[in-house]
Amino acid sequence: MPKKKILIVEDEESLLKLESILLTSKGFEVKGATNGRAALEEIHKCLPDLVLLDIMLPEMDGFEVCRKIKQDPQTRDIPVIMLTAKKTREDMEKGREAGADCYITKPFKSAMVIETIQRYISK
Repeated sequence: MPKKKILIVEDEESLLKLESILLTSKGFEVKGATNGRAALEEIHKCLPDLVLLDIMLPEMDGFEVCRKIKQDPQTRDIPVIMLTAKKTREDMEKGREAGADCYITKPFKSAMVIETIQRYISK
């Protein structure tokens, strides 16, 4: 069975590395992007099974990236999990409006993130 592909979009290198190691150790194939534009390019290149998306990104924020993913017929069915330090009700609402499937705030528990990913990928 081929490995499920996850695109991690995170501008903080140390977090990108940490999340990549965590997901690789759970048997996922992981790609990374450090800004919104690179994320959209990578999504079209590799068509991941799921996107783990930060909000505060250079060039294009996560809300806009999510909107673009969900507006494109080729990518709209890819689950998007926002993983962010932005915790306000307004931010969570913006995430839902952008089309995010799930919204997880930092700091996060690794087990919860893995559980959430598996729930969306196994659909």
